[in-house]
Amino acid sequence: MKSNLFNLACFLLILALGGCGEEIRESRTLGKSQVKASEMVLGLEMTPAEREMMMEDLADQRDAYVSMRQEIPGNSIRPALRFDPRLAWATRGVSTRYKRSPAVELADWGDPGPVSRPSSLESLAFANIGELGKLIRQRQVTCLELTDLALARLEEFGPELECVVTLLPERARQRARELDRMLDRGEYLGPLHGIPYGAKDLLAVKGAPTTWGAAPYRDQVLDETATVVRKLDQAGAVLVAKLTLGALAWGDVWFGGKTRNPWNLDEGSSGSSAGSASSVAAGLVPFAIGTETLGSIVSPCTRCGVTGLRPTFGRVSRAGAMALSWTMDKIGPIARSAADCAMVFDTIRGVDPRDPTTIEAPFSYRHDQDLTWVRIGYLKSAFDKDYPGQELDHEAMRELRFQGVDLVPIEFPLEAMGINPSDLSIILTAEAGAAFQDLTLSGRDDEMVRQIRFAWPNVFRTAQFIPAVEYIQANRHRTRLMEMMNRIFREVDVYITPSFAGESLMITNLTGHPQVVVPDGFTDGDSPHSISFVGRLYDEATLLTVARAFQEITGWHKKTPPGY
Repeated sequence: MKSNLFNLACFLLILALGGCGEEIRESRTLGKSQVKASEMVLGLEMTPAEREMMMEDLADQRDAYVSMRQEIPGNSIRPALRFDPRLAWATRGVSTRYKRSPAVELADWGDPGPVSRPSSLESLAFANIGELGKLIRQRQVTCLELTDLALARLEEFGPELECVVTLLPERARQRARELDRMLDRGEYLGPLHGIPYGAKDLLAVKGAPTTWGAAPYRDQVLDETATVVRKLDQAGAVLVAKLTLGALAWGDVWFGGKTRNPWNLDEGSSGSSAGSASSVAAGLVPFAIGTETLGSIVSPCTRCGVTGLRPTFGRVSRAGAMALSWTMDKIGPIARSAADCAMVFDTIRGVDPRDPTTIEAPFSYRHDQDLTWVRIGYLKSAFDKDYPGQELDHEAMRELRFQGVDLVPIEFPLEAMGINPSDLSIILTAEAGAAFQDLTLSGRDDEMVRQIRFAWPNVFRTAQFIPAVEYIQANRHRTRLMEMMNRIFREVDVYITPSFAGESLMITNLTGHPQVVVPDGFTDGDSPHSISFVGRLYDEATLLTVARAFQEITGWHKKTPPGY
C-alpha cells in the first residue's frame, strides 16, 4: 500500500509539478503502476493496452509543463480566454435586451435635505455621501477637513481593528487641497468631490505598497494605478488608505494580523474585503472599494453590518487589481447604504481598454423610483432552511409585503438538471492555482500565515492536479447555470435570497449576476445579519432601487457600533 501511494504521489508530481526528485525528473520513463495508481485519484480506469499507448504522450506532456514553467507569466497577464455572462443569451437566441425601469438613463441622486456644519466634525463620521457632498458643495466643510477627519480616525482606530495596511496622508492631503482650490474656481466634479475613501490593498496605487495582504508580497510596489482608483481620482474622491484583505483574497487574516469586526472585537471581520467592510462600519471612511470572487464582499458586509454591491461581471474594470480568478473576480463598493453604493458604482463602472471583459451599459438609477413596476421573487427553499438569522430574513420579507410588494416564489431546478454548483468551484481553484503557480513552485507559499487545509497554500497545491478536461467540463455546466438564470429572470426582475443559505451565492458568482447585501437586523449577541438581493445582468439600477427601498423601510443600515 505504501509503495502504491509513493508511486501515485510521484506520478502526480511528475505531471503537475515537473518531477518527484531529480532522478525521476530527468527520466523520460513513466511506470505503468504510476499511471494505474493515478487513475484512482482521477476517477478513471484504463486497460493495460491503453496505458501502454499513453506512456510516451504522458512523458511529452510532463516535459511541456516543465518547459512552460521556466517563464511563468506575471499575475497581470490574463489567459487568451474570456468569460462573458451574456453567453446564455447567445446560445439560446434570447434577446440581449434587458428590462430597465422607465426612468431616464442618467442617474438621479436626489437632495439629501437640509445640512449644516456640526459643532464637532467628529459627528460626520457616519454621515452618508449625499450629506457630506452637500456640505462640501455649499462650502460649509472643506475637502481637507473631511480628509483630516478620516485620517485621524484611521490612525486612532485602525490599529485596534487591524484594518489598515498603508495610510496615504501626503497623497490624500495634497489632493484635498487641490479639490478645495477647484471649488474656489467654481469647478465641481460631482457627488464624490472631496469624499474620502479606502481601497482594498489588492488595487495598485503608483508609489505605494500593494501587498495583496500576503507576506511574500509585503514589500511589493507596482508601477501603475488601478483603473478604479484613477476613476475615483478623476471624480474627486480622496484615497486616504490602503485597507486590509485576507491574504491573497481569502478570509480576514493578513500578514499583519486579523482584521476585527467593530461590533465585536473578539471576532474577525470576515473577508476577504476585510478592512473595507470594517473601516466603513466603524465610520473611518464613508465608503471603500472591495472585490468579490466567491463571497468576499457579501461575507464581510454581513459580519460588519454594512452595505455592499457586487456588480455584474465586466461592469467594473479590474485593470491594476490582483488576479485571483480571471472569470470570477469582480470589483464593487462597500458603503453604509445602497444609495451610497449607487453613487460610487456610477463613477467606477464602464469600458476600459485595459480590461477586455468590460462593457458599456446604462445605469438609470433614480432616488425616487418606487417598486410598483418591479417583479420581485424570493428563493423559497433557501428561506425554508434552518439557518442562523432565519427569522430576521422572514421579518424582512414581511416588511416588504406590508409595503405592498408581491413576492413571487422561485426555485433553482438543480436536481432536475443534475448539477451540484459546489462541484464547479474547481473553476476558481484551477484559475487561482494558475495565477499563483510561481508561489507554489518556488516554495514561497510557506511564508503565508495560514497553513491549514482551507487556506490558499494547500488549495494552490491541490489545484495543480485538476485535469484541464474537467476544468472545461465544469465551465460547460456553468453555461447551463447561466441559461437557468436567464430563464428565471424572464419571470422576475430581482429576487431575494439569504446571503449564505442555499446555492445562490455560488451560482451568481459563477454566472456573473449582480448582488446587493444589506443589513436586516441582529442575531443573539448583537451580531449584524444580512439579506441579499440579486438582479438581472447589467441592471444594477433596478437592483439598487429595491435595496434602497428596503433600507428606507427598515433603517437597519443606520445602526452604528458602540465605541466609534
